Amino acid sequence: MKSKCKYVPKAISGINDCGVYKNLRVAYLFTDCKSIYDEAVSNVRENLRHLDVSIFTHILSGRHYMVIRGRAPLRVSFGGGGTDVEPFCVEQGGAIIGSTINKYAYCSIIPRDDDQITVHSLDFDMTVKYNAKENYVCDGRLDLVTAALRAMDIKQGCEVYLQCDAPAGSGLGTSSTVMVSLLTAMARWKGITLDNYAMADLAYGVERIDLGISGGYQDQYAATFGGFNFIEFHGRNNVVVNPLRIRRDIINELQYNLLLCYTGNIHVSANIIKDQVSNYKKPDAFQAMCEVKALSYAMKDELLKGNLHNFGRLLDYGWESKKRMSSKITNPQIDMLYDEAKKAGALGGKLLGAGGGGFLLVYCPYNVRHQVARRLEAAGGQLMDWNFELRGAQSWICDEDRWDYRDIQVQMPDKEYTFHV
Repeated sequence: MKSKCKYVPKAISGINDCGVYKNLRVAYLFTDCKSIYDEAVSNVRENLRHLDVSIFTHILSGRHYMVIRGRAPLRVSFGGGGTDVEPFCVEQGGAIIGSTINKYAYCSIIPRDDDQITVHSLDFDMTVKYNAKENYVCDGRLDLVTAALRAMDIKQGCEVYLQCDAPAGSGLGTSSTVMVSLLTAMARWKGITLDNYAMADLAYGVERIDLGISGGYQDQYAATFGGFNFIEFHGRNNVVVNPLRIRRDIINELQYNLLLCYTGNIHVSANIIKDQVSNYKKPDAFQAMCEVKALSYAMKDELLKGNLHNFGRLLDYGWESKKRMSSKITNPQIDMLYDEAKKAGALGGKLLGAGGGGFLLVYCPYNVRHQVARRLEAAGGQLMDWNFELRGAQSWICDEDRWDYRDIQVQMPDKEYTFHV
């Protein structure tokens, strides 16, 4: 008698589909023949020997499970960077203009039936384990996750997978965006509804207060709200996010005239922020912060009007002012790349984030864009493809029946076709 077929994993070449590894595929097909089943189970365990395979017992036993995903976009700031940091924003009021881009931080959560929590950082190739019944203690290993688990009061076992499209210290707000993606996924899992202000404030509290990581407010709010925003800061619980209604043709032209160049260096933003705060009372640094704040208002006006070349030149004004806030914001390599871009026809630009390394944003008219790009690459810069992202943090639950593979049939005029997936 012909063996009855059932769909169980045969071999795993990778597991992006269930939230484990990126850019890999899963191929499945078993018969209920015991020898084939046993061989396939052995293959699965061999391919997953570097992971905790217990999560796949649900699949091998025919049980379904769900995957909760959270995603938050990284950001580029155009003007006002640094004015969102206390004490300046509390005493003087800060303002930032920026947008999110189509590079993201992802969090995938797979609930378990026990108390074990296993966190996999795919970017750092690091795995940390916790017990949901014990206190979460920050020990320097994936402390962002530890603090998020504690803040969301996670009491059930799960597998957590983290991945980000940009390296830490790149100036795109990576650590805060990872935190937002974590909290967004955890909130979805627990059935907690938070509005954007509450989510951004929670992310700020966990990162800045609970963990004591120096920094401002903009990254958490940018990642949560998404899109083009003009954000005003007057301290915690006094943040106003003003979404900017910009015509689509202006957005398209702005993106075409901007280049995003990786300098090859990363930075520790907390150290630069501390130096900036220590300079707060120095007259020149204080005046520079005031100028950077004023420039954010001017840039908002020019962007809304579509005066993009003026916007590009204001980027240059802002960069020159920001360098006066701390001697650690730039270095000879960054200055060299920026000078090369200006010589090739760029109107302005700035280093993203706190400074010291990461990505350089450069504005150049379309007719010299290719020349600026060629000059930056010749000087050692690495250009990145990107676009604006108008949506903020999102979460969703993957289909629990994704592992239940069945034949796919479609009726065409000539006959019925069957695809064995």
